[in-house]
Amino acid sequence: MNNNARERIFARLRTAVAKGDFNIPDAPPLTWPSANAAERVASLKQKLEAMKAEVYVTPSGEWVEKLRAVLKGRNLNRMLFAPDTAVGQALKSGWGDANGGLPELFTFDGTVEAYREELFFKVDAAVTTAKAGIADTGALVLWPDEKEPRLSSLVPPVHIAVLSAADIYSTFTEAVEQGKWADGMPTNALLISGPSKTADIELVLVFGVHGPSDLIVMITE
Repeated sequence: MNNNARERIFARLRTAVAKGDFNIPDAPPLTWPSANAAERVASLKQKLEAMKAEVYVTPSGEWVEKLRAVLKGRNLNRMLFAPDTAVGQALKSGWGDANGGLPELFTFDGTVEAYREELFFKVDAAVTTAKAGIADTGALVLWPDEKEPRLSSLVPPVHIAVLSAADIYSTFTEAVEQGKWADGMPTNALLISGPSKTADIELVLVFGVHGPSDLIVMITE
């Protein structure tokens, strides 16, 4: 394109802009139907189970007892937890002795890097806190930190996420707004919708290649 042709095109564009009326009205705010608490729990449970997660809804004071029953006899030797979190404190006080086919509770003192080998080769399960649940997509929100680093929910073959029913939102937008994410976010926020899954070129679905092969969700009410 020569300069004359380009200038003619630009001139026509400038003329059109000068004549046009580009007043765009404000769009109304987006709204989504908001489910009640029972509907949010049911929706999240159904969608997570469709993705092969195990979901158990229990009273808030009974989730440890339920978890003991769920894990009994699964041949898990060690289970990582964070003793300084509310979930970790409840687990420690209610777990008791590691007998009867239950895993031994394990935690690391210091940085996760110092325990990397144990985490990869000697820990069978990990318990972490779920910050929120998203009912319409069936996702859990995790905010890893120094107490519950990302490797805790990524490396062990079994991941147990503990979620309060009060922290289940209808949509991701509600979770962000009502959870006040703008007040401070971690460097890594996770959305988890089930155990790790991948498929090869022949469409054979395999669990646990890139993360836990089992996801157990304890929803406390």
